[in-house]
Amino acid sequence: MSDISPDIISHRLSINPAIRPVQQKRHAYDPVRYEAMKAKVDKLSSIGFIKEVDYPTWLANMVMVRKPKKGWRMCVDYTNPNRANPKDSFSLPRIDQFVDAIAGHALLSFIDAYSGYNQIFMHPDDQAHTSFITERGLYYYKVMPFGLKNAGATYQLLVNSIFAPLIGNTMEVYVDDMLVKSRTAD
Repeated sequence: MSDISPDIISHRLSINPAIRPVQQKRHAYDPVRYEAMKAKVDKLSSIGFIKEVDYPTWLANMVMVRKPKKGWRMCVDYTNPNRANPKDSFSLPRIDQFVDAIAGHALLSFIDAYSGYNQIFMHPDDQAHTSFITERGLYYYKVMPFGLKNAGATYQLLVNSIFAPLIGNTMEVYVDDMLVKSRTAD
C-alpha cells in the first residue's frame, strides 16, 4: 500500500494539556467478538497500521460493531481524547452544493477511496494518544484511524490539495467519496 508522505500531510491532534488523560478499563466481550478483535488486530499489526505501546497516557476500548452484511467492524472509543481536542475550523463541503454541482451532467462515475484514512500517517507526537486496549496488549495507530475528531477535515484537506485543478470542473470530492462528471456521455 502506498501511503501519503508525512511531508504532505499527517494527522495532528491538539489535545488541551489542562485536560487529564483518561485510561479506560478493558471491557469484557463475548467469544465471537474476541475472535473478531484478534483477527483485526493481527491484520492491522501485520500491515504496520498499529504498533504495541507501553505506558500510554490515553487508553480507549475497542468496540466491535456487526457489519450489515457479514463480519465485524473494529472501532475505538475515542470519546475522551476527542473531548480534549478542539474542533478543526476547516469545514467539509456542503452536501447541497455537492448535489447542485452535479446537476445537468450526463455521465457520473462514483469512486470510493478504499481505506483512504489509513493512507495518512498520524503525526509521531500524537500516535500514543490513539492507544487502545485489547485482551492481548496495548496498541496505538501509526495511521489515521476512524473515530478521531477532525480526521474527516484532515482527509478533506488532502483530497482538496491533490485534486484542486479538477474540483468543480470534472470532479467533486466529499471526504473519501469522489465523483467524476461529464456534461456529455462521450
